[in-house]
Order: sequence, then C-alpha cells, then structure tokens
Amino acid sequence: LRTHQWCFVLFNVLLFHMLLFGADLLEEYFLRSLPLAYSDAKTLDIRERARKLDTAPLKANLSGSYTASSAAACSDQDIFLLVLVCSSPGNRTRRNAIRQTWGNVTEARGYAVLTLFALGKPASAAAQLEIDEESQQHRDIIEGGFIDSPTTQTQKMLMIVEWTVTFCPRARYILKTDEEMFVSVPSLAAYLLSLTQLEDVYTGRVVHQGVPDRAPQSPAFVPVHQYPEEFYPDYCQGSAFVVSQDVARKVYVAAQEVPASVPPDVFVGICAKKAGITPIHSSRFSGDKHISYNRCCYKFIFTSSDVSEDELFKDWKETSDGKDCSL
Repeated sequence: LRTHQWCFVLFNVLLFHMLLFGADLLEEYFLRSLPLAYSDAKTLDIRERARKLDTAPLKANLSGSYTASSAAACSDQDIFLLVLVCSSPGNRTRRNAIRQTWGNVTEARGYAVLTLFALGKPASAAAQLEIDEESQQHRDIIEGGFIDSPTTQTQKMLMIVEWTVTFCPRARYILKTDEEMFVSVPSLAAYLLSLTQLEDVYTGRVVHQGVPDRAPQSPAFVPVHQYPEEFYPDYCQGSAFVVSQDVARKVYVAAQEVPASVPPDVFVGICAKKAGITPIHSSRFSGDKHISYNRCCYKFIFTSSDVSEDELFKDWKETSDGKDCSL
C-alpha cells in the first residue's frame, strides 16, 4: 500500500510539471515555422545588399539627424545586448525608474549591455527643452525628427533600426521593448549566450495569422491598397523582441518596400519575411500579458508587461538579491 501511495504522489508531481511546462513547449513547437528557402531572387538580393551595406555614408548623412550624445552612445564598442526602450517624451519619471532598476545593468556574464531610450519629439517647445536637458544628463536618448504620437510608432521603429545599423553596428543582439515592461536582463542574456544559431535571430512571442485592422475609424487602420493580404505573416509581438545585428541590417534594407501604415511590430515581421527570416517563438516573453509576481518566476522569464513603478523597484530589488532558485 505504501508503494502505491508513493507512486500516486510521484505521478501527481510529474503531472503537475507536465501541465506547467508542457503548454509552453507545445506552443513553441507549433509556432516554430519551417525555415524559409532562400530561392526567391528578391530575398537573395535583400540578404546580399544587407551583407554589403556600407554604414559610413549613412553615418555621414544622419549625423545631423540625431543628438551628438545619442550618436556617440555606442562609439563602435562591442555591445553584446543593446536594449532600446520605446518611450513617450513626457514619461521621464518612468525612464528614471528604468535607469535605477533593470536598465542599470551594464554587463551580463562578462558581456556588455547598453540601455537607451527611443522617442519622437514632444509637441511643445518647453517639453523639448526638458528632453534636451535629460539627454545631456544621461546621454541615453535617441530622438527622432517626428512628433511622437500613436500614429508615428512605425516611424519610431524604423528610426530604431536605422540608428542601430548606423551608429551601433557592433551590437550583437538588439532588444526592442516598451517602457511599461519589466525585463530580466540576466535571464535574457543567458538565453542568448546559449543559442547555437548566430544569424537570422528574430525571437519573441510570435503572433500567428494576425488580421489587419480594416476599420477606418481605428488608429491602427490599414487600408487594403496598403496591405491587401488577409493575414499578416508571423511576427513577434512588439512589446519585446530580440533581433541579431544581421537581422537589423536585413530589415533596414527590406524596409524600403514595406508600407509604413502597418503597425510597428507587423512592419518588422513583413521585412523579416522578405529577407527570408523566420521568427522564433519563446513563451518567456510575456507579450502584452502581466505575469503575476513571483521572485523565481521573474528571474526565469524575460519580460512582464504593465508593471507599475512601485512594482518595478520592488521586483528588481528582490530578483537582484543573488539568491538562487530551486527547481
């Protein structure tokens, strides 16, 4: 009888872990598309142009488009993980909270990490003066030449790609994320170091068969003439995803043929498909979901959404205490 009881307990423990982790593993398996064959002439052309991309003329042409502090942020140094946080001009308090928590990580396992903020211009001159002062103080702001608004977020995404390939060409991986996220930089860095695939890395929470918004009154409206297909190609949800440097270059080259009217994360997905890149799904990216806080969970996942500033400080302090987690 005692043997049967132990077998029953063991069965329940195994069943619990299968339910806990099995769903994520199945999700990753079914969302992992087969690699694209590079037989298409346009795909091969994009990849070759990206490989031969000369960034020197780009740097000369764009030096006046960005502040000196942002253009010099990378200074051609080797960056393992470049974190680009999409932020709104008026959210300085949130940027400061990130600077004091997960954005304060400058190295992971001996590899350099750099966190910068990407934003468009504010609507008022007074707000612009505050941005200029903040930029001079922290030297971590990339500011585009467009007014920051819900309708210019794809422009901001294109700016991020352009700035990366021009001014930070030696960053191995680029994490694009939003300011409301909690990011476990050590966990993400460990995952990236474990990858055996060093090129064509485009990973996040993959959206399969996303549907264009055809409602004319919607801010995310996409006209049929701009994108006639029924579904978007698979893409990584925009709250947080990672690309390797070569993918950033391929997206930059492919972007010339992609309509800027689609949402920013879809924009990257379309460019990636044109360049023959398949997104890699990972459930450790939360997407738009808020993951209920647990110290060991937050040390394992890569991101959680909708984290308040108070939670940010508390969660960061507890996950950075150096204590290990058991299985």
